[in-house]
Amino acid sequence: LGPANHVLAAGDRVHINILGDPDGLSGTYTIDPNGTVSLGTVAPAQAVGMQPADFERALRQQLIATGLVRPLRNAVRVRLAEAAGVTVHVGGAVFQSGMVRPGERTPEGRVGQKEGELAGDTNPSRTVSAAIRAAGGVRPDANVTNIFIVRGDRYAAVNMHGLVAGYGGTDPVVTSGDRIIVPATNCFDTKLVRPSALTQPGIKVYMSNLTRSANNNAGAAIGEKTGSLPYGTRMLQGLVAMNCVGGSYMQSDRRAVLISRNPRNGQSVVIERDIEKLVRAIDRDEADPYLMPGDALACYDSRWTNFREALSLASDVANSATPAIILGNAAN
Repeated sequence: LGPANHVLAAGDRVHINILGDPDGLSGTYTIDPNGTVSLGTVAPAQAVGMQPADFERALRQQLIATGLVRPLRNAVRVRLAEAAGVTVHVGGAVFQSGMVRPGERTPEGRVGQKEGELAGDTNPSRTVSAAIRAAGGVRPDANVTNIFIVRGDRYAAVNMHGLVAGYGGTDPVVTSGDRIIVPATNCFDTKLVRPSALTQPGIKVYMSNLTRSANNNAGAAIGEKTGSLPYGTRMLQGLVAMNCVGGSYMQSDRRAVLISRNPRNGQSVVIERDIEKLVRAIDRDEADPYLMPGDALACYDSRWTNFREALSLASDVANSATPAIILGNAAN
């Protein structure tokens, strides 16, 4: 499970060179979804799960057994041409457990398509950290010092705290079929609530600001970019982004609610805050929660605004009733 040794996976491309090669078998091959490489009339050779050097030895023995090559040391050469994306499963203390595909490349990003024949490739996104980010990143209660990588009947425990702290560290390469398990703790670690190699750089937050004088989200300048916030943003910062803070002092007692979901048990949580008190509180950090992916923020008008709306409604009702009274008297 070491990071230095590439393990072949379905979709990888390998360049095979056969000494002499009267049958024209040399060339670049893509490993089939079933994990094999088919060389013309030769029986498919198993490649998935092997390092290129191991596949080279196995293919050499197979071709010698069929009589296609002589038992020479350099009869067969195998070189990695492109490391493709792989399918792995990520579970545990991440925001979106399930199957992910780190290292997937666009057609434009394929290696050797325009450059011609190449040997060797490094796919920087085919790693444990990339797989974890593809699964939404680690939760604040994750134990990043003891992350498990399971491959077949083997496993390894990796300390990846250095990737969060910023001083680097081990980041093993993954291959198809690997399982990554991130254990959970009973503690909320604020050091994990920020962009890092194991967390998302940003989160999506749903926002609604229908307060006066905005009275609609467009008027409050809430758009797609407004709801995309850096990971580590707190509730008050989100309220500023959606224009719920400031303005007329008569609206200073506006309130806001945060609708969140506990990622551990899936239960929804609703938190209400007086915005002005949150702004002025000395211990605001204790009352100012971090925003999590998929949270929702909503602002409500102040009591004075609600009172003014009630007066306006009563006035509208009275004005609409007056013509009816006048018409009623005229009819009599």
